[in-house]
Amino acid sequence: MSSPTHPHLHPLRGFTLIELMVVLLIMGMAAALLAPRFGSALTGLEIKGASRDLASALRYARGRAIASGSPSAVLIDVNTREYWVADRPRAYRLPSSVALNLLAGHREWQGEGRAAIRFYPDGSASGGQIRLAPAGQSAQGDSGHHYQIDVHWLTGRVRVSAN
Repeated sequence: MSSPTHPHLHPLRGFTLIELMVVLLIMGMAAALLAPRFGSALTGLEIKGASRDLASALRYARGRAIASGSPSAVLIDVNTREYWVADRPRAYRLPSSVALNLLAGHREWQGEGRAAIRFYPDGSASGGQIRLAPAGQSAQGDSGHHYQIDVHWLTGRVRVSAN
C-alpha cells in the first residue's frame, strides 16, 4: 500500500549562516552610510528648538511689558550663547552646535558681545534680528540653513522664519 502524498506540504527551510552574515554585512554598510545624515538632521532640530525657545522668551518679555506697564528686556550674550529675560534669574544656554548672530540697536549694546532687545508697555520694542545657524557655518552668511528671529520695532511682533 502506498501512503497518500500531500502536494501542499513542503519541507521546512531555513537560512544558512552565510546568508545571515551577508544580510548583517549589508545592513551594517547601510547604517554607516546613513549615520552622517541623521547627525545633520539632529543639528537642524536643535537649531529649530533653540529658535523657538528664544522666540518664546522674547514673546514673554513683550507680554510682561504690556501687562506690568513697565519695560522688559531679553539680554543676549553672543560670546557665551546665553540669554535671559531681565526679571528672571535663570540664564538659558543655546546648544554648542548653534552659532548665534545678533543685530540690535546701538543703544542696547551693554559691552563686548552683550545686548538687549527691549519691549515697552505700548507693545513696541527696540527691535532686532537674531540668526541661528549650525556652529560650523557662520550665522552671518546667507549660505546654508538657518533660522532668523525678527523683532519689529514698531509693533514688537516676534517672527521666526527658516531660511
